[in-house]
Amino acid sequence: MASSRAVPNLAFRRLRGRRSPAEFAAAVRRAGREIGEHVACDARYVGRVESGEIRCPNYAYERVFLHMFPGLSLTDLGFVARERVRGRGARAVAAAPEPPTTIPNDEESDVLRRAFMTGGTVTVAAVSFGLAPARAAAERGGGTEPLGTIPAPRAGGRFGESEVAAVEEAVRRIRLLDDRYGADGLYRRAAEPLRTAYALLDAGTTARRSTADRLTAGAGELALSVGWLAHDSGRLEDARSHYAEALATARVGADPGLEAHAFSNTSFLAKDAGRFREAVRAAQAGQHAAKHLSSARLLSLLAMREAAGWAGLGDRTACEEALGRAHTQFGRGASDADPEWMSFFGAPELEFLEAQAWSLLGDGARAVRHARRAAALNDPHFARNLALYHAQLTGDLARGGAVEEAAAVGGRVLDLLDDVEVRSARVQAMLADTARVLHARRDVPEVAAFLARHRSTVPALAPDPGTGAGPGGGA
Repeated sequence: MASSRAVPNLAFRRLRGRRSPAEFAAAVRRAGREIGEHVACDARYVGRVESGEIRCPNYAYERVFLHMFPGLSLTDLGFVARERVRGRGARAVAAAPEPPTTIPNDEESDVLRRAFMTGGTVTVAAVSFGLAPARAAAERGGGTEPLGTIPAPRAGGRFGESEVAAVEEAVRRIRLLDDRYGADGLYRRAAEPLRTAYALLDAGTTARRSTADRLTAGAGELALSVGWLAHDSGRLEDARSHYAEALATARVGADPGLEAHAFSNTSFLAKDAGRFREAVRAAQAGQHAAKHLSSARLLSLLAMREAAGWAGLGDRTACEEALGRAHTQFGRGASDADPEWMSFFGAPELEFLEAQAWSLLGDGARAVRHARRAAALNDPHFARNLALYHAQLTGDLARGGAVEEAAAVGGRVLDLLDDVEVRSARVQAMLADTARVLHARRDVPEVAAFLARHRSTVPALAPDPGTGAGPGGGA
């Protein structure tokens, strides 16, 4: 199919004005939050728009841009009409001696939450990774509709911008799918792009150090994303291995941001596995790595991870001290320095993590209070977390003796699990624990109805055998 050179988007560049790409990206993210859209805009995305590489934004970005510039159309913003680009698969790389890279023209709809995978080896061009709407009900968590391709390695194992951009995009797509649908069904397919990324990192070379650094960071973030899919689907030992791989990558690349992220996930995993002392130490190491990153929200999350570890150890004083630090840092607000992966960490997540800490300490009343806040405040764009927060609330209510309300909230969780969009072994495990607690009160009609529905619903939603997911929190 014929393709044309990218045409710079001068109209969009004029709208940016005197703001830097990073400043404009921050304004886009703020505008997104104003209308409930979570877009991971950064300076690189702005550059891709202005260079003409992105000829038409996806639907989420379209809503944000039209909110930012009321009265203007996509054409006024310098974009090509969607019907002119939809379905086209290739775009020529201007004046480049390398083979052309096939990439998605319009970064398909965030509503569909499609994602892609690279090939199983560095010599395979691509494997599709997405969510085909017509098959979503039958294939929870993903489908087979192609979204994009990653070019085969160049002669001599060299890699460049196209390979690095593909790895970075894989991380974003996996996170989008996980936020919307949960990890079950994604993990096994996500292992392939991870192997490809590390094969490029191990065997490839590049003329620019900045490109190598980006690939290192991208491979590490991909390891964390795949590790999280293992974690959320109950494969805790697999998750531990992926997190360790990411931490080693961070150390080799001298990347404190990646290191802090790896320690955060490691702490979370250790808590879920009952290794509470390890959870504390990993969270503290993460705070040390993050201390010069200028992100109060990152420090807040790491302090919450530490608090969970202290709660598991039964140290109420240390837990309360860590909770205090977490709230202080959170109160300093979001900033442009906050990592892209932390989009889930808002007020609902803070309340949810605190509910878990009080639950571990045996303070049921406080646990219920914070779980209620989490469930009430949750952003519906994070469907899996909506189920997670309600699962925490129903468990705390059941343990506190409020069995009728626990059954009602549990029914809401089952509604979400019945929805073809949500599948998470962690949520299922939390709900199963609640059902065990409520079994002693099966004489209560509301409880009996919930237990009957749980028995008939959950087996059909169960993850692969042997996942053994335990309760957890966060994303």
